Amino acid sequence: MNIEFFASRTITWYMARIFLMRFTAVLAALVIILLALDLLGESGKILAWPGNGEPQIWHYLSLRAPQIIARFLPFSALLATLITLAALNQHSEVIAMKAAGVSAHQILAPLVLASIGIALISFWFNDRVVTRASATLSAWQSADYGPIPVDHGTKANVWVRAGDDLIHVDRVSGRGTATRLSGVTVYARDGGRLQLIINAPLAVPTAGRAWTLGEARVFDVARGTRRMIPDMRIGRGVTPDRFTLSDVRAEELGFGALRAVIHDLKAAGRPTDALESGLWHKIAGPMSAVLMPLLAGVAAFGTARSGQLFIRAVIGMALGFLYFVADNFALAMGNLGAYPPFLAAWAPFLLFLMIGETVLIRTEE
Repeated sequence: MNIEFFASRTITWYMARIFLMRFTAVLAALVIILLALDLLGESGKILAWPGNGEPQIWHYLSLRAPQIIARFLPFSALLATLITLAALNQHSEVIAMKAAGVSAHQILAPLVLASIGIALISFWFNDRVVTRASATLSAWQSADYGPIPVDHGTKANVWVRAGDDLIHVDRVSGRGTATRLSGVTVYARDGGRLQLIINAPLAVPTAGRAWTLGEARVFDVARGTRRMIPDMRIGRGVTPDRFTLSDVRAEELGFGALRAVIHDLKAAGRPTDALESGLWHKIAGPMSAVLMPLLAGVAAFGTARSGQLFIRAVIGMALGFLYFVADNFALAMGNLGAYPPFLAAWAPFLLFLMIGETVLIRTEE
């Protein structure tokens, strides 16, 4: 019995090469088509800002392309595997390899090896390129495709709720006890009814988990009067991390940066399940490319003359689509806190790994 992982160097290189060629072609075609469709909906918004023109269109495409590549890379691996295996089956190359004693797992091994390389490149690409492009595009869209404000490590337009009160801050800078709030507006409410509107140019944290407002201007809504309070305390129990970590998006942070943010949130006693699901999915997402050859492997086996090649290809595609549906569903459940973070990220991968192996063994081995 042949127990080698690869059949031979020649077969391995031949199959990996044709798979990578088809993968590149499929991914390029999908990116071009989807970018064109996406641009149809966004070009009007981009050109609506005075002074925007063709350079801004190309800048948008450069930021949107990494997101599309990251999202459809596993799907491209699925289609490339189906095309490769269906062509090999139709030309009787699979029959020739099996007649030479090559097992089904050895036929798929070169594709799995190539997919591991794709997964590693995908992880690096997502961590270094996609996160920065997503953050830049999000900031640009928030500015209605106008000039993006210079980011000096500050956060702008932050809302925090303290009991019934609402606190709006124009700009947050610093971290921990060095946090500074600029342009503070407090909407003091009692039972849902607005009582006071407090404005101050600056707020700093004080002992007792509160904030001190300097030169606060207080407007009494019921009486219609104004008064100045030189030193006023608000937001008792509101910690600095409520402002500095108020808007964290997993897709805009690299793996290391997201781990640091999760650590800070846990130290502050804040819920992190959604971010932990995103953290684990940064690994599980690229690894899905390794799963595609196994799910699409059903297209490689069975004689093409039987007329079932198309049906087998459809089955392989259906398994791939079901994986993407299950992955998105599990991630959504993880974001809602219904699934543990690790389970939300890895359960679809492990489930379809077993399904793919079962289908492969039942149909061929």
